[in-house]
Amino acid sequence: MFIVEENRTIYVENNTILGEVTYPFISFNAVDINHTFVDINLRGKGIADKLLTKAFIYFKKNNIRVKCSCSYAKKWISNHSEYQDLLIK
Repeated sequence: MFIVEENRTIYVENNTILGEVTYPFISFNAVDINHTFVDINLRGKGIADKLLTKAFIYFKKNNIRVKCSCSYAKKWISNHSEYQDLLIK
């Protein structure tokens, strides 16, 4: 199950967090995606992609601007033009 929270989006199975994207606020309406983690047993199954997709849907809905300091997030956003307008340049 994917859960979107104010400062993170998580993937949970059997009450255990197996994936997480963290994004602390850096200003009133801006976050920094600073970490992406997926349990080693789930890597390569699209969990990180889904975590970021759900996070960016939340950002768009709430008019939140985004900085990507996480290397995975930087790579991910370069392939998702539909969210480029949210990036802090």
